[in-house]
Amino acid sequence: MHKRAGAGRRPGSVSFWSGIREELSGGTDVTDGWNARPLPPPAHGQPLPPAGGPPQPGSPWWSDALADPWRDPYAPTAVVVQNPGASAGPVPEAVPDPDAPRRSFTPILVICLVTALLAGGLGGTLGFLFAVKSGYGNGGGGTALGSTPQDPPAAANRAPDSLAGIAAKVLPSVVTVRVTGAIGTGFVVSGDGYVVTNDHVVEGADDTMSVVFSDGSTAPAKLVGRDPQSDVAVIKVAKSGLPAVAIGDSDAIAVGDPVLAFGSPLALRNTVTYGIVSAVDRTIEAGDAGTTRYYAAIQTDAAVNQGNSGGPLVNAAGQVIGVNSVIRSVGGNETEAGNIGLAFAIPINQAERVAVDIIDHGKARRTVIGAEVVTGGTSTSGARLRSVEPAGPAAAAGMKSGDVVTKLDGHVLEDGTDLIALVRKYDPGATVSVEYRRGTKTETASVTLVADSN
Repeated sequence: MHKRAGAGRRPGSVSFWSGIREELSGGTDVTDGWNARPLPPPAHGQPLPPAGGPPQPGSPWWSDALADPWRDPYAPTAVVVQNPGASAGPVPEAVPDPDAPRRSFTPILVICLVTALLAGGLGGTLGFLFAVKSGYGNGGGGTALGSTPQDPPAAANRAPDSLAGIAAKVLPSVVTVRVTGAIGTGFVVSGDGYVVTNDHVVEGADDTMSVVFSDGSTAPAKLVGRDPQSDVAVIKVAKSGLPAVAIGDSDAIAVGDPVLAFGSPLALRNTVTYGIVSAVDRTIEAGDAGTTRYYAAIQTDAAVNQGNSGGPLVNAAGQVIGVNSVIRSVGGNETEAGNIGLAFAIPINQAERVAVDIIDHGKARRTVIGAEVVTGGTSTSGARLRSVEPAGPAAAAGMKSGDVVTKLDGHVLEDGTDLIALVRKYDPGATVSVEYRRGTKTETASVTLVADSN
């Protein structure tokens, strides 16, 4: 017959739990008390401990009381509670007394209020000074919405050498030229009313020609003279005291220089566009109605369209360096041509010389080399001389018919057009160096150019 472990144990018998003893320093010693021994008899004269009470000091036996789950219910118990040692934990945080008097915030509020008042007063003073300096409040009342201030705003004031300053300086000298069935541009070159424009602008003009100034005023104009081959013309406006442009030096410009183009593209008056000098001495051969024009042009990427013809091309100093004349277009229809960044202007040195001849003599002189050249496609590089005038500059320099001019004053020539255009760039009487090829031999010469006899 099987018995449960721990049931019917005899006193003094040995089991799994017998002999277990554990001592914890500073803690409570625990045993189930099944093998607790009787207390020794008290010393003589000492009273017996109460029944079931804790052992007396010095007793080697201890117990965990009745909470031990392994305790023999039939064994007596004994509990020994030792005094706890000093705690090594953190000191509890002190709790403030809620009834203690609190610190007053009144001084802080007063300081904040005074600071705010001072800041507001300073801001109001600065705002008033700014308003007075800007012109607001003059006359006792504020400027009404839409009214014009007495002084122009700072944004309208530009330095004279800025782009806006240059435009403001030049625009009063630029006019829109109106002729029958056409519109173009011109610019005043003298206070008594002389205006330079393109020949193709005034071609076919009648007595109804007029000009419109930048301020919108108009005046009648008449033709003074024109030179179709150089595409320069001069008209005179029936008005005096006009502001004239400043004339620059087209020989002093360089590729990359900034330029402004003025005119009335597509009848939009007072238009100013900006760009750079894209190339110099770009030889141009242009013609319409049987007239062929030659000049060594200033190429620019400033936007130029129909209506800009005859307008000034101005440098960064506000000086005219060219006369806007033609544009290059990708379309075959000239009437639909538009800006693609390829515009060409007659150098002002050449245009001024022609204009002065027209004003002084009624017609212009053209600079020539005294030879006829082959134009159009050729199999050789250079300008081939078809014929040479016996008494002309080329003959005087030893050149003959059949010679091929390859350079003029250092400029490489591709064909006869280059030679004609570059020769007309110079004043009559100028001496230029010429390099030419005769057979397989290369020669050089100095040629003094002259004016034609027409």
